Amino acid sequence: MLNRVEGIVLKTQDYGESNKIVTLYSREFGKITAMARGAKKPASRLAAITQPFTYGSFLIQQGRGMGTMQQGEQIESYRHIREDIEATAYASFVVELINRAVEDSTPQPAIFNLLQQALHAIADEYDPEAIALFVEWKMLPVTGIYPTLHECANCGATDGEFSFSFQQIGFLCHRCFAVDPYIVRLTPAQVKLIRTFYTVAIDQVGKLTLKKETKKFIKKIVRTIYEEQTGIRLKSQSFLDQLDRLPEYFPKKENPSTSQEEGE
Repeated sequence: MLNRVEGIVLKTQDYGESNKIVTLYSREFGKITAMARGAKKPASRLAAITQPFTYGSFLIQQGRGMGTMQQGEQIESYRHIREDIEATAYASFVVELINRAVEDSTPQPAIFNLLQQALHAIADEYDPEAIALFVEWKMLPVTGIYPTLHECANCGATDGEFSFSFQQIGFLCHRCFAVDPYIVRLTPAQVKLIRTFYTVAIDQVGKLTLKKETKKFIKKIVRTIYEEQTGIRLKSQSFLDQLDRLPEYFPKKENPSTSQEEGE
């Protein structure tokens, strides 16, 4: 059966001298894998369309086992992602997280839209670290984790001072701080920012200017949730950690569109 699918290349794996095994996240079928015969050859019509992060329309011959990619047409290449090392690193993190978190052949249009919005924002030179945080928070429910962020996880209160509890996987109000001796204290701005990452679509936010220490703090919370609750550890994370340790070589770009940090 021939299927026309709209998808984004998550990863590729060399197979033999000239072939690639391509993993796509498609709008119609979710995560699928197909053999792209001859795609390693520079002159192949499949060479460009099977590059990581490529968004395209693919014609796949589906049989009992792995499908075979017959042809493809590029919709968007996200050129900036390939040309900027920081953009490449965070885009790699995003696609690896989605690849690890989702099941095969399970259509989830919301995840496809999230992936598309994230790559589009990174390609448009939005802060890639902030975009990756959006994806991390929004992918938690896909892994079975539903943090309580709209109210106190213990008493249900929606007012007061809030902290984050890894024990409760969510916010605790000041009345319930004693429930968890290891709470992480939050400012009102940090509470608002976490809720933004979790609930607001990337394409509805615009460009955020976030301080490095703010992103580091929010990142530590969400990464701890993944490590303690899902066991997901990503290979691409090690390279991001190296980038964080070498800021002098990769200075952060100033965002000309806004000078005030979200939540302040």
